[in-house]
Amino acid sequence: MSTVAENVASHLLKIKAIKLEPAHPFTWASGWKSPIYCDNRKTLSYPGVRSYIKEQFAAVIREKYPQAEVIAGVATGAIAQGVLVAQELNLPFIYIRSSAKSHGLENLIEGEYKAGQKVVVIEDLISTGGSSLQAVEALRSAGCEVLGMVAIFTYGFQKSVDNFDAARCELTTLSNYNAMIDLAVKTGYIQESDVEKLKEWRKSPETYK
Repeated sequence: MSTVAENVASHLLKIKAIKLEPAHPFTWASGWKSPIYCDNRKTLSYPGVRSYIKEQFAAVIREKYPQAEVIAGVATGAIAQGVLVAQELNLPFIYIRSSAKSHGLENLIEGEYKAGQKVVVIEDLISTGGSSLQAVEALRSAGCEVLGMVAIFTYGFQKSVDNFDAARCELTTLSNYNAMIDLAVKTGYIQESDVEKLKEWRKSPETYK
């Protein structure tokens, strides 16, 4: 029987939200060379995929965080999925900007919330965890209690594991790099010979060529 991690990886590969090109690396905004490119916003264009992800997010939150009072999305990639999850759970929704607005009320957090409320954060993709944890810190600074973060996919960098541990924020992901590689080999999307390159990249992405 397929696991949720395998099902999500299958969806992401099929709709090309994840692209794997070990022989022709992509260049990220950071300048890193990468054999993988992940754009989970594509999931929103496929009703069946976005519904499945929404349902799995909701299932995780019901099981792990039944005391959740607010769902928060990290701008911009997780806003739409966060709204879908909040609707599914019949909970209020807020979102966290990457930086405060330079006009009006200069909000960093948009929406209605109160200090002391228990919040679950929705994210689309975890790389190093830096921007995701900035959102967590913004919520904590506003007096909210962050129960944890749930994301669609993680590359599984050790740096992200260390960052979440240091921030004392529990992270749960629907799928991950290992599940994606296993499925890609099983379905013939990549060859066994590509696996070593993909694993080497994750060990040292900043020096990969």
